[in-house]
Amino acid sequence: MQRIKNRKILITGGAGFIGYHLASKLGQDETVEIILVDNLKRGRMDKELKLLLNKTNIKLLIADLTDINAYAQLGDNYDEVYHLAAFIGVGNVISHPCEVIDINTKSTLLLLEWFVKSKRRKLLFSSTSEVYAWTRGFYELPVPTPEDVPLSLVDLDNPRASYAGSKIFSELVIRQYCNAHNKPYVIVRYHNVYGPRMGMQHVIPELCSRILSGEKPLMVYSVDHTRAFCYISDAVTATIAAMRAKEANSLTINIGNDKEEVSMRILAEMILNKMSIKLDILPKKNSN
Repeated sequence: MQRIKNRKILITGGAGFIGYHLASKLGQDETVEIILVDNLKRGRMDKELKLLLNKTNIKLLIADLTDINAYAQLGDNYDEVYHLAAFIGVGNVISHPCEVIDINTKSTLLLLEWFVKSKRRKLLFSSTSEVYAWTRGFYELPVPTPEDVPLSLVDLDNPRASYAGSKIFSELVIRQYCNAHNKPYVIVRYHNVYGPRMGMQHVIPELCSRILSGEKPLMVYSVDHTRAFCYISDAVTATIAAMRAKEANSLTINIGNDKEEVSMRILAEMILNKMSIKLDILPKKNSN
């Protein structure tokens, strides 16, 4: 693993869920200078972020990375560039597919134009398991799924294709730009990362919220659907390792939990048990 004293680090989407926790971990080393970039449309200036920004080695730049003029503010000489900024969320994808495509692809293209020039050492791009989720329409995929399975989109008229498509495109251009300019990079695909400050538009906090609101019986969508959840601290550790291991250069790496796949029914039962609450579970078919 590379050892660099006085690292300078850029994290796009730094006010978001993974970005915040990544900055918190990296910022424990007070010799590291960290610049967070966020437009605060999804990331939020809450008490946790304000407390993080009290550290003298962490600063926030409010900027829109789809604006070419924003890049003049970023500076240079970064040892590590973590590109986490994206427009995500099932509700956003379904309601605003054009914005998803515009923001995710434009910000990546402009960041690449900036990254390949001058002194910036290595780029990490945050992708998603969604890039090959639709491949199941053509192939029976093993679980855990290898990173080298074919990438495909089944129905381009489906708004949900906007998110997976924007990430597939971003993976493509990162490989082409970085290879052409001989710049080191790594792509990580996150699988169901959860933890504090993730927002309410995810299955675990959403179930918790409905349980606490007194919903009886508890409706659980797609009870037989299975997922493997990865806690945020584990995802952050893996992310830093992917950035700093020279052996990871030019690779695509899954970041997730390959040991504990659970059904949505079992997940709901586990949450109820942790809360010491007894509720009947009503299976519900997901309309999405």
